[in-house]
Amino acid sequence: MATDRYGHDLYNGTAEAAAHLDRAVEHLLFFRPEVTEAVDDLLRAAPAAPVAHAFAAYLGVLGTEPTAAAAARKRFDAFAAGFDTSKCSARERLHTAAAASLLAGDLRRGSALLEELTTACPRDALALFVGHQLDFLTGDAPRLRDRIGGALSAWEDDDPHRGPLLGMYAFGLEESGHYTHARETGSAAVERNRHDVWAIHAIAHTYEMQGRFADGTAFLDARAADWSGGNFLTVHNWWHYALYALEAGRPDTALGVYDTTLHHGGSRGVAMELLDAAAMLWRFHLAGSDQTGRWEALADAWSARADPPFYAFNDVHAVMSYVGAGRVAEARRLIDGRRNWLAEPGAHMVTNHAMTADVGLPVCEALVAYAGGDHDTVMDLLWPLRRRLHEFGGSHAQRDALQQTLVEAALRSGRHDLARVLISERTALRPDSPYNRLSAARLAGSPGE
Repeated sequence: MATDRYGHDLYNGTAEAAAHLDRAVEHLLFFRPEVTEAVDDLLRAAPAAPVAHAFAAYLGVLGTEPTAAAAARKRFDAFAAGFDTSKCSARERLHTAAAASLLAGDLRRGSALLEELTTACPRDALALFVGHQLDFLTGDAPRLRDRIGGALSAWEDDDPHRGPLLGMYAFGLEESGHYTHARETGSAAVERNRHDVWAIHAIAHTYEMQGRFADGTAFLDARAADWSGGNFLTVHNWWHYALYALEAGRPDTALGVYDTTLHHGGSRGVAMELLDAAAMLWRFHLAGSDQTGRWEALADAWSARADPPFYAFNDVHAVMSYVGAGRVAEARRLIDGRRNWLAEPGAHMVTNHAMTADVGLPVCEALVAYAGGDHDTVMDLLWPLRRRLHEFGGSHAQRDALQQTLVEAALRSGRHDLARVLISERTALRPDSPYNRLSAARLAGSPGE
């Protein structure tokens, strides 16, 4: 029986198939688009290998693209219908069960199965990577950190793939608030491989969370050739660059990045990139900056997708775009459609049900209320959720657009006691943030303060 580079069996596979699997994992760990071709090669070389089909299923889900997920589910179901899992190893059975759970929409069960797998097989890089991404998509910061931390001791220091594991661990550390440790760990990963874009991304987050925008810009500038093209994180890391510029008081630079990278005529229109564009423009919207033309183009891109219920985090950013473009009726249609879906039998079986019901829809309603100047309603909807927003995924940096919406609503509704609490919380964490200082100044100049 063939084995992969880690010594794991590849059931129904050949040496050629194992080589394709190793190549696919290598591309996956470094976010290279070539992973898709490598998995196709793997499937052709080992059409009856369960890990090959699980790998393809993972790719279909992790991009949060409903069309890709539907195609992956069709292919996986055709394979699983004729496959007897009792013949393969426990590890491969867990991969198969995890893939099936993800394709059925149960991200948390898929995550738990992969954690069970890596407890027994901590050197399964595919399972670690996919589990880590699921922890990100579900906003589970402790598991984002500890899933990788729990496996690191099984990886020798000279293993070529220990580096990407350190990059993952760095992001988990950052999302858990361990910024110095995260930056040191991410730097160790980048020293091993300067093209480790996930590690670069983790370090960028640490600078963002500490309000060190000049340091973050300098860090990305110094490594621009390593992260700024040819990988799945290119647009997202440019988003971080634009966010630094905006927060440092250079809106023209941020818009320049937006127009050349975040969203333009040649953009792919994938959800992960569209939500970055929306999150950037929404910050301009909160500042009262008119970006009508950009909003219109972005709203058109979301509208063209016509996504079914799949991932509430994406829905919120679609509603941002509709609201920003003044197309409130479209935002309402999306919200009504999701409410109707929540009432359907069986909808509660998928992870996105709770994400949508508990967080996604209230946030969407708050965005519509904000557009209508109903800041009291924004407060009523977002204040109870301010410590629960992680439950529908994303990072602290991404979700900060919503936290800023809450600050703006508190200031504009005259609820100065709540505004003081919010601004004090933010300033204690990032005392040098221009946004926090300006918000504090606005509060100080408010009547009654």
